[in-house]
Amino acid sequence: MPQFLFMLLTTIASIYLVGCVTLFVAQRSMIYYPQRSFINSPVNTLKLSVAGAELQVSVQARNSPSAVIYFGGNAEDVSMNLPEFSEAFPEHALYLLHYRGYGNSSGTPSEQAIQQDALALFDKVYAEHPNIVIIGRSLGSGVAVRLASLRPAAKLILITPFDSLEAVAAHHFPYLPVRWLLLDKYESWRYAAQISVPTLILAAEQDEIIPLENTKLLYSRFNSKLVSFKVLTKTSHNTISESPEYLPLLQEFVQERSR
Repeated sequence: MPQFLFMLLTTIASIYLVGCVTLFVAQRSMIYYPQRSFINSPVNTLKLSVAGAELQVSVQARNSPSAVIYFGGNAEDVSMNLPEFSEAFPEHALYLLHYRGYGNSSGTPSEQAIQQDALALFDKVYAEHPNIVIIGRSLGSGVAVRLASLRPAAKLILITPFDSLEAVAAHHFPYLPVRWLLLDKYESWRYAAQISVPTLILAAEQDEIIPLENTKLLYSRFNSKLVSFKVLTKTSHNTISESPEYLPLLQEFVQERSR
């Protein structure tokens, strides 16, 4: 092999290896983008103590058997949803989880930690509100699906969800072995078949983050008699909640009787 070709291949291999190492080391900083909490009023804040962290939960307290638990996206301040959700779900208490490192929550986010925190929050809420609607958006959909497979939710809503974070990462980094490198995989497809409650999936027509195909693959894993699927036109990953259809669809689904 000519020396030039050997050096070229060696350089390419070195750059590829550096890329893999960088992705592995920095992956959680590429997945999680902690945001501060805009609404910090003590009236609208619950502190939840869990192993290794103290979590902030933005709340709208209501003396009702019904509640909504919300898990947001990877760069979302969930407290910003309080005004709209309070109006949309007037008969539901609201619990919006700030992941570890987000808002005033302590700790460091990871899939395992967040999933355990979700279970702790559900159990606390369920003690007072036995009729719980779980909502997960984007990254939060991975939290919501697994939680709904393990706890007695009343309904499940998934907004711009994916079949797995691993599959989405492979789409965005096709030349890197992400399936070997990724630590937090959020494999929602594994749990979808275990969901036994009415489920609504909302997808963005022009989603540039979560390919629509990945959302459809997740949809195909659910019991077809329990799941509804809706694509909101002229919306992207971050603008889906601005659609005039968004809140009415959530309201209608939450208010309708279980099938």
